This record gives sequence, C-alpha cells and structure tokens, in this order.
Amino acid sequence: MTAAIVGWTHSPFGRLDGETVESLIVGVARGALAHAGVAAADVDEIYLGHFNAGFSAQDFTASLVLQADPALRFKRATRVENACATGSAAVHQGVRAIAAGAARIVLVVGVEKMTDTPGPQIGQNLLRASYLAEEGDTPAGFAGVFGRIAEAYFQRYGDQSDALAAIAAKNHRHGVANPFAQMRKDLGYDFCRTESEKNPRVAGPLKRTDCSLVSDGAAAIVLADMPTALGMSRAVAIRAASHVQDFLPMSRRDIVRFEGCGEAWSRALAAARLTLDDLDLVETHDCFTIAELIEYEAMGLAAPGRGADVIRDGHSAIGGRLPVNPSGGLKSKGHPIGATGVSMHALAAMQLTGTAGDMQVKDAELAGLFNMGGAAVANYVSILQAVR
Repeated sequence: MTAAIVGWTHSPFGRLDGETVESLIVGVARGALAHAGVAAADVDEIYLGHFNAGFSAQDFTASLVLQADPALRFKRATRVENACATGSAAVHQGVRAIAAGAARIVLVVGVEKMTDTPGPQIGQNLLRASYLAEEGDTPAGFAGVFGRIAEAYFQRYGDQSDALAAIAAKNHRHGVANPFAQMRKDLGYDFCRTESEKNPRVAGPLKRTDCSLVSDGAAAIVLADMPTALGMSRAVAIRAASHVQDFLPMSRRDIVRFEGCGEAWSRALAAARLTLDDLDLVETHDCFTIAELIEYEAMGLAAPGRGADVIRDGHSAIGGRLPVNPSGGLKSKGHPIGATGVSMHALAAMQLTGTAGDMQVKDAELAGLFNMGGAAVANYVSILQAVR
C-alpha cells in the first residue's frame, strides 16, 4: 500500500443546466481539498479525467483545475483519457506518481458534460470508443455494440432477458438511496422486463432500462502517500490497482468473456493477497446490463454462462453474498464518462468510512471496483481498505 484516499467530493449526476465543464471541475476540486483538509499549495500533482470526444468545445482542460485556487498555479497538471475508464485511469496515474516518489499529495478530478450535445451526436461520440474500422457502422451506436454482445451471449447460453431485467431492477432499487444519482426511482422488475412505449427496444435484446444514462457530473479525490495519510483524519488505502488493456477490435477476442476484466481482477486480488470472498462490496461498470452480467463471471462470482444465478439468487443485492453497485451503478447513478471512475473510488471510500448514508453496506471494510473503457478494452480494478 503506497497511497490512500484522504478526501473526496461528488456532484449530483444528471442534466445539470447552468453548469459547465469548468464550473464542475472547480466545484469538486475545491470540495475535495476542503474535505481532506489539504491546502492547495500542498498539492504536488493534478490529474484530470475528461473523455470529451466531442462533448466539449474546450478540449485542452487540464489547467481548468487550477481555477479552483490560485495556489494551484504552476502545479503539474495532466489530462488523462481512456474511454469510459478515463476516471480510473486518472486515479491510477495519481497512485503511480506517489509510488514513484514524484508526489506526496495528488488531486484527481473526473468530469463530463454530455447533455448539451444533441442525441445523434452523443451516439457518434460514444461510438468512438469502439474499433471504427470494423464497428463504426454499427446501428444504434455504442448501444448497438453491446446489443451485439448480448445477442452473442444469448446465442451461446440462451435467452437472459430475465437476468438483465433483474439487474436493472436491482440497480434502480439501490439507486433510490444514492443522493447523487440521476434517477432515484425503483422501476421494479416487471417494468424493466417488459418492452413498452416507455421502455422500448434500443439494440438487439437491450431495452432502454438496460442502458446507462447520459449524464453531466464530476467527482474528485485527494490521494496522499501512506505516511502522510496516517496523520490525517481519514485514510482509505488503495491496497491494489490493476490495469489491463485488451485488443480494440471485438473480432480479435471472445467478446462474451470479458477476458481483460477477468485478468484485471485476478491481478488486483493477487496483489492485495485477497480473494473475492474477502470483499464486502463491489462497484462495477454496468454501462449496459449485459456488461454487469458478464462481469459477474469475469470477476469469479459465477462460472461462464451462469451469471444469471448471481442475480436470481440475490447474491449481488445489498444483504447478499457480495453487494454489487450499492450506489445504483451507472444504470441509476448516471455515466458522465470522465467522472465515472473517480466517482466509483469516492463512493467506495464513503462505504469504507461508514459515511455512505442510506446506501451504506453494513460493516464494510474492503471494497473492489471495476471501471471499463470500450467493450472490455481498458480494464481497471482497484481494491480499497479503510485504515482510519
């Protein structure tokens, strides 16, 4: 353990009219520093997670973090991008800077402002996280990519529509308790399972309730080296951090296995000297319900093709064997691309310090999170443990 999270803040996710990329960055940067009790002058390095891909006209954004405090002027600041795993990429860069001895305190911010973009353009922007040479003409954009994955999974293992609806219903039920969530409404299994005017089919077997939300939002954390963290009011150690990058073309992979996800989990758990059974909760990347289903198998909760057992038996619900997405996940919380991974780290830190409010998992001591870019191309796993 070389680094710990010592402070954090989280904006609401959703349609945030009146906010800009800059205002969101400034708000959470100030909030995280205040929560950590860290002066801006003491920050050694800044990492900003901002995917953009056409959502913001301002493409050079790293220095916008400096707007939060004049004392941040002349600090090293770098924008990090790795598709939908952009936020975790920024966090892991901060951890590496501390591990290398290049920084003692790092400010990490994740942000995206998506809702100002017209619907068709949103789809085009997101599709840029796929391999355009082979997947660029996929109907329904990025949802179509995961629709193809769902179809392939169904062909191999049978119709999983019941499981997908159960995952959606579970995450919406959890999201009711998340004060930052974009949709705090328990939609129920029947609504999620039934194709209707309010829940139309989007791509392949995926309906609207199988797809994460287009969102604005930001989150920030402050990282410190362990000697510094242990002298502060709170410290959530990053016990392990694993990043695995896979081939971009889906044609070069068995797309229903999410092998990069599995490898990232395996490496992180080995580095932490833990097993999945040691964890008290997981935040995972449910950009689409089929992703969460396959991630159950990739992380080791179920054998290939048996992910439906996890949701059917209640293992991934709060109170189950391993609560997955007690925050409501991307499905309920929303998915402002660059902010998602930072949000996962902040929410896990809340759980481990007993400050998660109504979404608190009882007696949580160890948390894992998985943040994915593209269709299991960029794979990031972090294992967190509260030490104070």
